[in-house]
Amino acid sequence: MDKTELQSRLAGIDLFQGMPKRALKQVVNAGRETTHADGHEVITEGTGAVGFHLIISGQARVTSGESVRRTLGVGDYFGEISVIDGQPRSASVEAVGELRTFLIHPHVLKTVLDENPEVAHRLLVMLCKRLREAELRAG
Repeated sequence: MDKTELQSRLAGIDLFQGMPKRALKQVVNAGRETTHADGHEVITEGTGAVGFHLIISGQARVTSGESVRRTLGVGDYFGEISVIDGQPRSASVEAVGELRTFLIHPHVLKTVLDENPEVAHRLLVMLCKRLREAELRAG
């Protein structure tokens, strides 16, 4: 996928909407595409942060313990929580079929958040939304 298309995809996800083009270009130039075979565990619950992944093709299954939390597809992302707080991963993510992601390393995402407070704010809002959804599911 070319850099212009990646930049457009990043700009289209809630986390990066409204981000200056200069910053999006910086993120695209610093990241890289990765391909994961069917069944490959991209991230493992309880381990450290590897980076932020934006799915550019394929699907991924999110699990915690023995429970399947959800299935992610093109345009979804994962890995942002551990990148931000430095804590172990709260879930595992496994490729379902061939999975291609755009990987942004933790130091790049942290720099983007430091330089773009509006992105940090959006991330806080998204994390609050996820927390509320988790609380509703827990009943």
